[in-house]
Amino acid sequence: MTTRDDPTVGELSEGAILRRILDRLGPSAALVGPGDDAAVLTVPDGRVVATTDTLVHGPDFRLAWSSAYDIGWKAAAVNLADVAAMGARPTALLVALAMPDDTRISFVEALADGLRAACDDLAPGCVVEGGDLTVSDTLTIAVTALGTLDGRAPVLRSGARPGDVVAIAGDMGVAARGLELLFARFTDPDGTPNALTPETFVERLVDSADAAAVSRQLRPRPPISMGALAADRGATAMMDVSDGLALDATRLADASGVTIDLEARWLGPDAARALAGGEDHALLATFPSEVDLTGGFMRIGRVRDRADAALLVDGAPYQERSGWDPYRDWDAGRG
Repeated sequence: MTTRDDPTVGELSEGAILRRILDRLGPSAALVGPGDDAAVLTVPDGRVVATTDTLVHGPDFRLAWSSAYDIGWKAAAVNLADVAAMGARPTALLVALAMPDDTRISFVEALADGLRAACDDLAPGCVVEGGDLTVSDTLTIAVTALGTLDGRAPVLRSGARPGDVVAIAGDMGVAARGLELLFARFTDPDGTPNALTPETFVERLVDSADAAAVSRQLRPRPPISMGALAADRGATAMMDVSDGLALDATRLADASGVTIDLEARWLGPDAARALAGGEDHALLATFPSEVDLTGGFMRIGRVRDRADAALLVDGAPYQERSGWDPYRDWDAGRG
């Protein structure tokens, strides 16, 4: 049904949709911003950190649970975290949006609001500087994030050294708990997601910790500013924890040719969930042992010489199958 104030994107031109989006994104920080074939950006120290991530309806979010604002926020946050994990400061996003032609323009506007709010809150000074619009049967949002090192050396996954301290900034397992709650309390008996409304949110999430966990799943809050701080403090390796602490710590250990030994006592009240859960987008880093970790990072283990296992927990090989792999887990219904 057509409404004058809230038409579908199929009833509007690409230019009209784009104007609605740009009106909500705030002023450009580029030499040439949205409106031309490409943006022209300044490069403060001659190097650009670049990353891209795609969120697809189904494996990455569910419209029954996520508002348009949530989707915009999450799409920005997951990419900002990857820039921060290099020790860089995010400066710009490029956003490609593919959507069904019956999508309401109010949905698109709210998604743009979420993008802007995440940038303003998590990475002040970073703005959307362009992108693309197209039609698709499946709602998909792809974001490319750009950043600057401000004169720093990039912090790679491959720099951890035996004797380094392993530390983390951000949540561990909170977003995973939120996803568990969504599947437990907001699905029909056959597993089909049902709507998460303000009323059902309050009704089914009476515990404040549960409500906070669901909020973290829908709108993650990675500690973006801690990436540059870690680089300034001499971090030897770093990465964004998106697929689970155990899986991502293993990746860092393999890249560095070392073994990481985590201490369960530092992983919170539910160490198993902290190890397995992803999507908090915490920053996992290693530091020389003499570095002062106060002010955001918390020690959770130590780097050791390479052993048979890449990851140990309390000195024992960690052998649980955990973490998120879209090719392995989506078919298993975990998306």
